[in-house]
Amino acid sequence: MSHAPGFLAIVEALRAKVKEVTVAEARERVAAGAHLVDIREQSEWAAGHAAGAAYIGKGVIERDIEAAIPDKSAEVILYCGGGFRSVLAADMLRQMGYTNVASMAGGWRDWTAAGAPTA
Repeated sequence: MSHAPGFLAIVEALRAKVKEVTVAEARERVAAGAHLVDIREQSEWAAGHAAGAAYIGKGVIERDIEAAIPDKSAEVILYCGGGFRSVLAADMLRQMGYTNVASMAGGWRDWTAAGAPTA
């Protein structure tokens, strides 16, 4: 998918503020207790998602995250389709006071390419 230049500029500007992890790192962190959250559209989630992931769409994550994960020091790893939208969402959670949030670089695309478990 080709992204608009304005969107890419915003994502690239935020990457310096947001921690990113690889698929391998995400899998290790989830095995150690991190929350893995899929922020894609509901139709994307329904078509397949990372095994063990929770679903909170990007459109409602700011509204719903505190009920789903009230501990703002908990480790949270967000993913989307390719690692762009999750950077935006991770920055928003950072601004909301979450201190251990990351975006999974490459998102669902890299998760499936790595042969990681899906549901």
